[in-house]
Amino acid sequence: MSVSTMDFTQRNVAIDILRALTMLLMIFVNDLWTINGYPDWLGHAGKGQDMLGLADIVFPCFLFVVGMSIPFAIERRFCKGLSGISTVGHILSRTFALLLMGVFIVNTEYGVSPETGMSRSVFRIIMVIAFLLIWNVYPKTDNQYIKRLYGILKIAGVLILIWLAIVFRDAGGGVFQARWWGILGLIGWTYLICAFIYLFTRDRLNYLIPIWIIFVLICILKSGTIEGAPLLNLPHGNFLDEWLNILHIDNGALPAFTMGGMLLSLISAKYARTGNLTKIICIACTVCIFLIAGFLSHNVWIVAKLGATPPWVFFCTAIAVGTYSIIYWLVETGKASWFTIIRPAGTATLTCYLLPYIAYSLTTITGIKLPEWLTIGFAGVLNCIAYSFIIIGITWLLGKIHIKLRI
Repeated sequence: MSVSTMDFTQRNVAIDILRALTMLLMIFVNDLWTINGYPDWLGHAGKGQDMLGLADIVFPCFLFVVGMSIPFAIERRFCKGLSGISTVGHILSRTFALLLMGVFIVNTEYGVSPETGMSRSVFRIIMVIAFLLIWNVYPKTDNQYIKRLYGILKIAGVLILIWLAIVFRDAGGGVFQARWWGILGLIGWTYLICAFIYLFTRDRLNYLIPIWIIFVLICILKSGTIEGAPLLNLPHGNFLDEWLNILHIDNGALPAFTMGGMLLSLISAKYARTGNLTKIICIACTVCIFLIAGFLSHNVWIVAKLGATPPWVFFCTAIAVGTYSIIYWLVETGKASWFTIIRPAGTATLTCYLLPYIAYSLTTITGIKLPEWLTIGFAGVLNCIAYSFIIIGITWLLGKIHIKLRI
């Protein structure tokens, strides 16, 4: 194989497209709750159910994309001459933003009491507006008055969030609190762990591969088997579990996805000049190895997202690697334009993720309902697909008027 010098200064369009495709599917599966009679394989597997639904693949693929982006983001900062200290600050600020947004969203999932003085729909709209005020990418300008205005808007967003946290009461009268971190929070913790690992190891695969193996081994040892108990069934409150909880590693499955994406980026860049036939063979072998690992481990564990079992990790990793490889090949052969319609979801991903909270809230407030025939079976699925593309279209329109979240 031909080894090339790694270059992360250029944007990887294939990663953007994979992120966009993942976000499209995330919006789609998250909208399935609005319809009835859709095929079971489109949704999430239930607790204890041995199944891999489409919805069970989306989150791990997104974590995989997060990992693929980490080397590009960090190396690009160093190429610009930014220091390691500033990069640490950047990682911490991004993590804090994801955790904060995750906690706000999770609190609203427990309902909003009338004591708050507003409905859940109104609360969520104000919440997302505050997010936009704080983390919007404001246009660059040399005008000092406009810069001050941007600063005032950010401060206003912070004050709004503080006010919302103070007045919040859930359906049972409980106050604002960190219940669980939500999807954004889980992404935040996983990003924090893996970004720091990369920051201290950089592109040294001899360190990164063993670390990925450790996360996979933790998943294998800590996941409940078909028999019930995990292979490493330590007493409650043991030292290992306490540290895994403190570091938010849990059973290692989530950081394994992100580390896997990081490794794919590094290996792809390292062997970028390798012949196409060799690349195809390596990719096919990698996908087959993970599929075989998934089938073999299925003899011990069920395939379950809720249990974060090893077969789930192996199968989803195979899907992520295979999907990225196909997208990369399409980009290299000049087919990137096929994905133009969904590209905003890959470059303004956080905006795209938050827009449904406003959309659902507005439909609740206005009382708008679709005809029943549009919410059942095949017609309902088509409705969810259309909704996903509409959200991406709105994301594109907002970007045109300089409304775009970035952390």
